Amino acid sequence: MTFAHTDTLWLALLAPLAVLAMAWLWRLQLSAIAAWAATGLWRRLDLRHRRRNLAISLAMLAVAILGTTLALSRPRWGTIEQMVERRGVDIVFVLDSSLSMQARDVAPSRMDIGKALVRRLVASLPGHRTALVQAEGKGLILSPLTVDTAVIDLLLDTVYPASLPEPGTRLGSALEQALALFPPEGEKHRVLVLVSDGEDHGSNWKESLSELTEAGVIVHALGVGTQRGSPIQLQSENEIRYKQDSDGRIVVSKLDPDMLRTIVDTSGGLYIEVDSPSVDPGPLMEAINSMEKRTVSGEVLDIAAERFQWPLVLAAIATALFLAFPPLTSTQRSGGGRI
Repeated sequence: MTFAHTDTLWLALLAPLAVLAMAWLWRLQLSAIAAWAATGLWRRLDLRHRRRNLAISLAMLAVAILGTTLALSRPRWGTIEQMVERRGVDIVFVLDSSLSMQARDVAPSRMDIGKALVRRLVASLPGHRTALVQAEGKGLILSPLTVDTAVIDLLLDTVYPASLPEPGTRLGSALEQALALFPPEGEKHRVLVLVSDGEDHGSNWKESLSELTEAGVIVHALGVGTQRGSPIQLQSENEIRYKQDSDGRIVVSKLDPDMLRTIVDTSGGLYIEVDSPSVDPGPLMEAINSMEKRTVSGEVLDIAAERFQWPLVLAAIATALFLAFPPLTSTQRSGGGRI
C-alpha cells in the first residue's frame, strides 16, 4: 500500500490527543454534576451505562480522526487499467540560422537568444507535439513532430549561424518543409513559430505562406534583433573581422519587422519583437494554449487504484456512532420518568 499524500499522515497524531482532551473534559463535567447533585440521586444514576457510552464515544472519536487522515492521504493498492491521453496542438519551430543571426545587437547574439526562446517555449508548452526546422539557404527538418521535449533541446545545440551547406536566407524553403510536417487530416490545431531577424534574399516565402494559410496553419513570429542593427562578426582565430559587401564596406544587419508582420497578419498570428534577452513570450504561449486541442497521443497504463473511499466510509460510520452514544445520557427510569 502506498499513499499519494504522505504529508498528511501526521494528522493521525491528533487521534490520541483528541481522546485525552475529550476524556478530560467529560471528567470535569461529571465532577461538576457530582458537586451539585444530591448523594441519594447521584447513586441512582446509571454510572455503568455511562462508562460504556464514554468508552464507545472515545473509541469512535479516535477511529473517525484516523479514518479521515487515511482518506486525505489517499491510500492506493492494487492496479487498474486507464487510458491516458495527451491533448495539445502541433507546433513547428522554424529557426533562422543564416549568417545575419550571428549579429550581436542583442546580447550575446541573435542566434543565442533565438535558441533560448525556443527552449523556453518548448518547456512551457507541455502536452503539445513540437518539431524543429532549420532555415538557411534551404530548409532542413531536424525533428518531426514529437512529444519528447528533450529531443528538441538536444538538436538546438547543433544549430549555428551558417552551419548548413547552402548559405543565404531563403525562408520560403523552410516554410515548405514545415508545412510537410503537419499531418494531412484536419485544418486545426496547427501552429508555426518563426524565429528570425526577417532578412530574406529572394525566396518564394509569400507562396509558401499562402499554402500555410490555406492549410489552416497559424504563423507566429519572433523578430530577433534591433532596427538599428549591428555588424556581423565573422569567426577568425587571429583577429576580429566583419562581413563586408562587394565594395569593401562593413555590412550592418538590421531587423526587418515589416516582413515578419506581413507573415503574421496574413495568418492571424502574433508578432513579438525581441530586442533584449528579457522579452517575455508569454502572450505567444497564451495564444497557443487557448487554441482548441486534439488528442496527440494515448496509451493504456496500469496505475495504482485509489482506495480512499474505504477509510472515508469508516470515518463516517465512526462519526455516526460517536453522535449516537453520548456518554452523559442515562436510560435509567424512576417512577415512569427519565432521570
